[in-house]
Amino acid sequence: MDIAKFIWLAVFVIIVVMLGTFLYFFKVWIRAVAAGAYVGLFNLVGMKLRGIRPVIIVDAKIMATKAGLQVATNDLEAHYLAGGNVAKVIRALIAADKAGIPLTFEKACAIDLAGRDIEEAVKTSVNPRVIDCPNPEKGKGTIDAVAMDGIQLMARARVTIRANIERLVGGATDETIIARVGEGIVTSIGSAETYKKVLENPDMISERVLAKGLDAGTAYEILSIDIADVDVGKNVGAELQQHQAQADLQIAKAKAEERRAMAVAQEQEMRARTQEMRAKVVEAEAEVPRAMAEAFRSGNLGIMDYYRMKNIQADTGMRDSISGSAAKTPKKEG
Repeated sequence: MDIAKFIWLAVFVIIVVMLGTFLYFFKVWIRAVAAGAYVGLFNLVGMKLRGIRPVIIVDAKIMATKAGLQVATNDLEAHYLAGGNVAKVIRALIAADKAGIPLTFEKACAIDLAGRDIEEAVKTSVNPRVIDCPNPEKGKGTIDAVAMDGIQLMARARVTIRANIERLVGGATDETIIARVGEGIVTSIGSAETYKKVLENPDMISERVLAKGLDAGTAYEILSIDIADVDVGKNVGAELQQHQAQADLQIAKAKAEERRAMAVAQEQEMRARTQEMRAKVVEAEAEVPRAMAEAFRSGNLGIMDYYRMKNIQADTGMRDSISGSAAKTPKKEG
């Protein structure tokens, strides 16, 4: 008896599950048929078996059909299985069709699978977007450049861009636009003879930047570049000259110190040479008594010659003392 109840319970559960599943597919099928976007009932079951949510495919097909677009169900399934966003692609196709922008389903799928937001790209193509240069989210609010007269200018620009659908795949992002515009601003300010010309005519910056075709190879088209603000910064040229003068002063001091050290070393060397010569003189004077003794022994010098030499030395010493004292005594005024 218990086994029979269990069997009946299992059969009841199976019937309920099958009925719920049938009602789910039937509900989705009825929605598709009622909207004029027919999808086969067995095709819906096949989607579920292939790991596709039938509701997403049916809703996308209904949107496309109501907008007057013809999109095959198999194409929607293929894009879903490839990892794409089916609903976003259909919304982008509808927006492009209403705006008169040529966009095929294959192109939209390629852009979506490339990681680009195809819906946002279509919106940007219809309604151009304005971006700040530089990007304030990067932590810097101005682009700093120095004119030829050495005055620093700090500029801020606003760039109006429009998405180029044909170049979305493989085209550079808006970060490249910001970098190129910043480079063009720095070049334009740096080529100005004086900062006053830039302040008088800020449009010269945008004109020069636009003339360079900065949107080449990007996914956007630059419509305009507007200089929002230009401020005067530091006198970089004067600061550089000041730093150069300080560096030259340090170099001159170092060279003077080198010359002084060389002079001191040379002076010490000369003193050492003087002491060396004095030592040689003392050594030579020490040889005189020996030579006189040798002259006495050999008979080349007599006693009278010796006394005569002593007298001459005494007379010389007396004359030296008299001349020295006379030079020190001041003359009396008459």
